[in-house]
Amino acid sequence: MNFLMSLAVIGAAVIGQWPEAAVVIVLFTLAEMIEALSLDRARNAIAGLMAMTPDMATVRSADGSWNSVPAASVAVDAMVRVAPGERVPLDGLLVSGSTSINQAPITGESLPVAKQAGDPVFAGTINEQGAFEMRVSAAQADSTLSRIVKSVQQAQGQRAPTQRFVDNFARYYIPAVVVMAVLVALLPPLLAGAPFQPWLYKALVLLVIACPCALVISTPVTIVSGLASAARHGILIKGGVYLEQGRRLRALAVDKTGTLTFGKPRLTDVVSLQAGADQQALLQLAVSLAARSDHPVSRAIAVQEERQEDRQALEVQDFAALAGRGVQGRIDGQLLHLGNHRLVHELGQCSPELEARLQGFEKQGKTTTLLCRDGRPELLMAVADTVRPSSRQAVSELQAMGVQVVMLTGDNSHTAQAIAGQTGITDVRGDQLPEDKLQAIEQLRQRHGERSVGMVGDGINDAPALARADIGFAMGAAGTDTALETADVALMDDDLRKIADFIGLSRQAHAVLVQNISIALGIKAVFLVLALLGMSSLWMAVFADMGASLIVVFNGLRLVRGLRQRKPAG
Repeated sequence: MNFLMSLAVIGAAVIGQWPEAAVVIVLFTLAEMIEALSLDRARNAIAGLMAMTPDMATVRSADGSWNSVPAASVAVDAMVRVAPGERVPLDGLLVSGSTSINQAPITGESLPVAKQAGDPVFAGTINEQGAFEMRVSAAQADSTLSRIVKSVQQAQGQRAPTQRFVDNFARYYIPAVVVMAVLVALLPPLLAGAPFQPWLYKALVLLVIACPCALVISTPVTIVSGLASAARHGILIKGGVYLEQGRRLRALAVDKTGTLTFGKPRLTDVVSLQAGADQQALLQLAVSLAARSDHPVSRAIAVQEERQEDRQALEVQDFAALAGRGVQGRIDGQLLHLGNHRLVHELGQCSPELEARLQGFEKQGKTTTLLCRDGRPELLMAVADTVRPSSRQAVSELQAMGVQVVMLTGDNSHTAQAIAGQTGITDVRGDQLPEDKLQAIEQLRQRHGERSVGMVGDGINDAPALARADIGFAMGAAGTDTALETADVALMDDDLRKIADFIGLSRQAHAVLVQNISIALGIKAVFLVLALLGMSSLWMAVFADMGASLIVVFNGLRLVRGLRQRKPAG
């Protein structure tokens, strides 16, 4: 751009068009300044995130006193106190106190999130209610917010396909324009005896018109704006190539546990099996036994104890774990068993009626546990990994966009079908080992074509399928180093609906890119014809070039506000 403009200014001076040369310099400089300011606006959308991290932190010293020190100097495991209304200075785990925190800078969530002891908190988020103390888990340079900014900065350096095309086009375009300008200046005078100065002037106008300012700047400002908009809404895109590629997605493979569901079993049903039994008393017995076990199903039942503040766990004697079946113990002299379907069979207590009940729950994708007293089943409890409130809406939005959603899960077919029925997924594949998921991705790519299949998982267990998919999405990546570093697109919270937002943003970015390139080339084509007809001047050419540049810059900046704010589902 500078080369072509320099040629035009020098040429104008040579032929004595000093006013024209001056106008070219002024207008070109003004255009460059405005473009720089516009690009800074897009970049600042990301750089502004770092400004959200406080410079100081209130840290507990060895003598127990609290002192304000630079956040950058705070070591891991230090105790930090955060007052209401303050920003959290570092990543950490809440140790004491409870509050609600605005996590929008990290996850894009529209509402504050309740936090209690043991919950993670992130640097740059806003403490909206009570004071709390936290234990630092990462230095300032390694915080989640810092990693997000670094990832986006690296993503900006990875040129998108359209940007690479434009750069390569400009590489050959510039020499071609110079050759064409030389021919315009020399051929008419040499072949037709035309006056040299008018044709040299037309050649200079051609150089200015051909300057690829708008064309070259149209793609980076659009890509940067799209990446910034996504990051502000909790979608971390690892490069312009994925922002452009998202619009091509035609199939999305989705893991079940932790993606469509919460990934944590919960007690969903409690049924008394004996008429007139005290269900609450039986549940207390079950909770007391479950509290002694580390099995996920037992833990889900034990949570029931926490929900009833006035209920105390009873003392369990002769406690023993029964491998693959459950646990047993004595409470107040009563022999109790807490276990699965198999345990009841071994006790010889599985009647046809009870068998039908158990199968009914299992067909719903629930895991059943029974409390037996003195060998007789008295309480049936069902545990299930419940579906996220946003999952059904997310699947519906993706299907409306023409994306086939496929569930790939290692769970049995009954559980998979039950979850699929709640989320609206029709293509369900259960009992999937990692190699089976990889094969499923291959089949989808063969059916829909390359660059059109995505995979959603946790970034670790589903690593082979995530790597083979054209775009790998990591769920709930906030604070997870592996997910942030390995995924192509990281959803910072657990909202699957943001994949539809990502695809929509990708389609909008592509439309803007096409618009910008069309505007840049269209204006140049019009003024090229005017130049050859002698109906354009140098200052008009610069003005047209500046106008085209500003149009594509401001059109690209629309993507900064390209995403809507999501409300919590349910």
